Amino acid sequence: MTTRKSDPLLGRKFDLIAFDWDGTLFDSTAIITRSIQAAVVDVGGQRPSDQDASYVIGMGLMQALAHAAPDVPASKYAELGERYRHHYGQNAHGINLFDGVLELLASLKQRDHFITVATGKSRRGLDDALQAVELKGLFHASRTADQTAGKPDPQMLHELMEELKVPPERTLMIGDTTHDLLMAQNAGCASVGVSYGAHASASFAEFNPLYIAHSVAELDQWMAKFA
Repeated sequence: MTTRKSDPLLGRKFDLIAFDWDGTLFDSTAIITRSIQAAVVDVGGQRPSDQDASYVIGMGLMQALAHAAPDVPASKYAELGERYRHHYGQNAHGINLFDGVLELLASLKQRDHFITVATGKSRRGLDDALQAVELKGLFHASRTADQTAGKPDPQMLHELMEELKVPPERTLMIGDTTHDLLMAQNAGCASVGVSYGAHASASFAEFNPLYIAHSVAELDQWMAKFA
């Protein structure tokens, strides 16, 4: 891999910025949690707690549902996935980007970073979301769990780095879950955690993130100085 040339005036430390989607850029954590809970009940499982349902955000869909509903037999996984998509679809119109995300992404692009997405969503789900919020064309590349492997497997990041020809030491992963931070660690990349998503930031320490942002504004400020 070759390192993208940095502008010394910008002092860029990372060439490739990989963002998780749900809970990091997109304010969807509560809707995903409720959709998982409703889907499990629909197929006869015990309703997961808020903590258990939100913990699996960032995983691939079926991996997440199986973890959140251990009492649901594998023979019902397909139905479970369909019920989740039903409930999520009914509430998708209520999902929005966090305040300041568009400005953050525009600033990064102006500084000539590669901006990418590494998400547990499906390819179709991400494409729909990108179109809904008019973000098509802003990201240089993206990978989803159904294209590659669910987090914390590092395949998403490996493929993004290979496609954009950026080595791990020049790649930064930003996410709201331990799955994101562990994926970065597994890929040999640095990470930044955000505390306003699915997982409590107290669980981030063991993955050695460079920073924990408590808002998009804090993330933007840190990125301007240190990314």
